Formats: sequence, structure tokens, C-alpha cells
Amino acid sequence: MSYEVNVYDLEGNVVGTLHLPTVFLAPIRRDIIRRAVHALLTSRLQPKGTDPLAGKRTTAVSWGVGHGVARVPRIKGSSRAAFVPQAVGGRKAHPPRTDKKIKEYINEKEKRLATISALAATAIPEIIKARGHRVDSVKQIPPVIVDDFEKLTKSRDVRKTLMALGLWEDVERAAKNKRVRAGKGKMRGRKYKVPKSLLIVASEGAEVALAARGLPGVDVTSARLLNVVDLAPGGVPGRLTLYTVSAVNELAKRFEGVEIWNPLRL
Repeated sequence: MSYEVNVYDLEGNVVGTLHLPTVFLAPIRRDIIRRAVHALLTSRLQPKGTDPLAGKRTTAVSWGVGHGVARVPRIKGSSRAAFVPQAVGGRKAHPPRTDKKIKEYINEKEKRLATISALAATAIPEIIKARGHRVDSVKQIPPVIVDDFEKLTKSRDVRKTLMALGLWEDVERAAKNKRVRAGKGKMRGRKYKVPKSLLIVASEGAEVALAARGLPGVDVTSARLLNVVDLAPGGVPGRLTLYTVSAVNELAKRFEGVEIWNPLRL
């Protein structure tokens, strides 16, 4: 089972219709989406730890009892303590360890289900509005555009097309809410925080990726690499998403054979 949507050209005019694949009718599993996003984000973390001998490269030994001082290791020929955590230059009491479990694992079928569920959420206006996107002027949810959109190489052309489809209002929302990050991240190459806005799903190698990457909050990805982190940033489903015709056809092939039964959306 599927349903038809309109296909728009670069000027926002209807030029045809397209059958969306059945994955857009899947039930919304917020719990699975949240778990999959957390698993994918933790998989990007890099293990870190200290040198096992840090703070231990010393010949300090304890004086033992009977000297009226603490029995901590002391540097030979001096009374200065060493090696122990409370000493200057001593070892860390609980250093970070490379064998610490920092990654959450998820089954492949669960991850696939999360992607399908997040994909279906992009076709429900109520969920998209609840996420904070501006969709009052959008002509259709989800918006589908002709493949000529993938060939755009100028940001001004992308902006013109987004304005014709009613999507530019949400990009302006992201630009207006851009703010300086609180904390030391300002000194580490991530000074600004920009809300997530439009997601553009195109075919692999589309030139529009270079034209749209400078727009506030806009991300471009291919249908082959589309995952739940792109569709539900922060684990919250319902991201405003623009699809090209080629991307929809590729998604249909990618999820071919997936049986979807959702009595709430018949």
C-alpha cells in the first residue's frame, strides 16, 4: 500500500505525481528511534585513557614506621612525597581507561526499524510541527521535487527554490536562533550552536550538497547513507525533509520487501 504525492519543479509548480514507498506508512516507534540515535552517537566516540605508568616513574619508597611522618613513598635523598595520588606529580586516583564501555550496541534489525520509523515521521505534519519546524507555508508534507534540483550549484538558486516551496521560513528560524555556545566549547572550534532545519535527501554525488551546505541548519545526504541521526536529530522524530524523485525511488529499492502494517494510518 502507498499513496500519491505531488512532484514540484524549481518554481514550485506541480509537474506530476509520485507513489511514496510503503515505509512512509510505518508506525512511529519513538523508543526505538531514541535508542538507535544514542547507539549511533556513542559509536562515534573515541576511547581515551592515560599512560599506565603516568605518575609512577619514580624510585620513591616509604620510610616505614617510627619516623613520625606519613608512610607514603618519598623521593630518595628528600622528604618530598611521590607516586601517591595526593602528591604533586603523583598518579591519578581514577584515570580514564581505554577499556571503559562507552558504546551502546543495537541490533541491526532494530536500527533498520528505527530508520524506517523516523522516515515515516517525516510525512506527518503534526509530528513535524511538534518538533518546532515552520511548515504553515509548505505546500506539501513531505515535499518532493524534480531531479533538476540536484544540479543546482549556487546557494541563491537553492534559496529561490526553497522559497517557492514554502521551506525558506524554517531556514530563517534556524538562522534567527543561532547562538553562542555556553562553556569552553567556544574555544574548541564549536563556538556557535545552530538549530537543525531542513534535511535534503538526494541521490549520491548531487551538486546541491555544495550549494546548500552554507544555509543555516540545512543538511544534505544521499538516500543510500540516510540514517536515523539525520532524520531524528537528538532522538526526536519529525524533521522537515525535502526529497528528490531519484531519492524516493532509491529509498523504495533500499527498503524493498519490508512489510508495513499500521492500522492507525490506513
